[in-house]
Amino acid sequence: MSKREQLRRGWLPDMERRCFYRGEIVYRNGIISTIRVLSDECVPFPSGERDWPVILPGLVDAHVHIESSMVIPSRFSSWVVRFGTVATVSDPHEIANVIGVEGVRFMVQDARNGRARIFFTAPSCVPATRFETAGAVLDADALEPLMADGSVIALGEMMNYPGVIFHDPNVMSKLEMAKKYGLPIDGHAPGVSGEDLIQYVSAGITTEHECTTLVEAEEKIAAGMKILIRECSVAPNFDALAPLIERYPDRVMLCSDDCHPDDLIHRHIDDLIRRGMQKQINIFNLIRAASHNPVEHYKLPIGLLRIGDSADFIVVSDLPNFRVAETVIAGETVYSTAMPEAQLKPVTPINQFHADKIEPEDLRIDGPGGKFRVIQAIDGELKTESIIMEIADREGEIRQDPTRDLLKIAVVNRYHPAKPSVGLIQGFKLKTGAIASSIAHDSHQIIVIGANDKDMCLAVNILIENMGGISVAYGDQKHVMPLPFAGLMSGDQVELVAHQYVSLNHLAAELGSTLRAPFMTLSFMALLVIPSLKISDRGLFDSTGFQFTPLRVKEHGNTL
Repeated sequence: MSKREQLRRGWLPDMERRCFYRGEIVYRNGIISTIRVLSDECVPFPSGERDWPVILPGLVDAHVHIESSMVIPSRFSSWVVRFGTVATVSDPHEIANVIGVEGVRFMVQDARNGRARIFFTAPSCVPATRFETAGAVLDADALEPLMADGSVIALGEMMNYPGVIFHDPNVMSKLEMAKKYGLPIDGHAPGVSGEDLIQYVSAGITTEHECTTLVEAEEKIAAGMKILIRECSVAPNFDALAPLIERYPDRVMLCSDDCHPDDLIHRHIDDLIRRGMQKQINIFNLIRAASHNPVEHYKLPIGLLRIGDSADFIVVSDLPNFRVAETVIAGETVYSTAMPEAQLKPVTPINQFHADKIEPEDLRIDGPGGKFRVIQAIDGELKTESIIMEIADREGEIRQDPTRDLLKIAVVNRYHPAKPSVGLIQGFKLKTGAIASSIAHDSHQIIVIGANDKDMCLAVNILIENMGGISVAYGDQKHVMPLPFAGLMSGDQVELVAHQYVSLNHLAAELGSTLRAPFMTLSFMALLVIPSLKISDRGLFDSTGFQFTPLRVKEHGNTL
């Protein structure tokens, strides 16, 4: 064999016969040149032996927002290879809302310094709505250079489904631009059905990752879409949708969507393979969903264990428990149980942060008392309820009342100095202190809740000092995890970020919060496209009627 020729032996999958055979692959200069069959024996599920591990195509996360991991792409990709992930299809929607095309190009460039292959889509909905201040506006003209130079491999999830159905010119121009460059178009249309769904799909949209029920998923498959089964920190849908893998093996993929660091530290797409096998789903259907289908749909230059393919594969030492022993990309081992951790290269932060610090007076809600609209947060949900509460004023102002779980919530514009938008919220159950974050979907202003105005200001101002992050403040104590990359991501290792994130969640619990993930829930209180009552930097927002609504409830024809 030549110096650059390598050979691997193990149980190889025969996707047509749906069995495993003893074989060897030979690859030179990162390309598979030969695949040899070493035995006529072909078994449906090899038991696994030390000298005969199972060799499989690498796993692909078909839809992920890397920003949700709170680490930059190079750190993310160098971590997930330990779980057998060789590639992701990533929508840089979050950083695009903050910094625009420059943010997308940063993600593309930084990803090249990682170990996995990170492919990006062009963010299709920046800003998400016209009812909030975003850091950028990306129309079709702004997106075209990304498509023309190959920086992106698809148009990212089209969340503006009314714009598709009613042929909004701005929306349609983006769809036509993607078609011009032969790029697939990702969807985002939760609950869209019937004739509206037909119109949405007819516009050229090919995928959906928002399904939560089999009924919805099967209607969308019948309409021509492919379903990305999502399992993530925010919306775990795998258990509900797993039967699709057996029923429609060529029409499904697997994705994480939003994976927070405390989850990413333990698992990625590999966990869905394990859980699928526990559900008695055929391993070959799982391989197809996790590898073949996303590679073929997005036309990714990722190998699938065929002659002439890139030598991209994983070595699994324990198939029933899906333990990845080694990950190989382009013939190079990027992870093995014996390899040292990746060395971090310093990366210069990219950001947009121009907020002024706030004072307690900025958060004042003047009296008199009366009936007020209050956001009701729901543990583990993106949606909220809108409730009406009778609240008495104290010394001429409306204040927090932790005994009633009544807190203030505020959004501070991070892009230019402006007076905060202030509302009222229940559900977080803080008894004292405040928590704040510069992760606030989708425009990523600073969002804060608290049991008193002083602590709210402390939590916000430490984020402004650090140009982003998440924080906890109480009395004279303040704790912060800086996120200097767009106020969304850290340049630290996943393990450190996960530890800091968990510690801040624990601090929030010590202040009284009973939510499983208080910072995650907080980050969605400004997501205006999901009902019922939310808040933006411009005011309280009725997400059902899609309009601003006053904090005070009108009585007898007047606003109190």
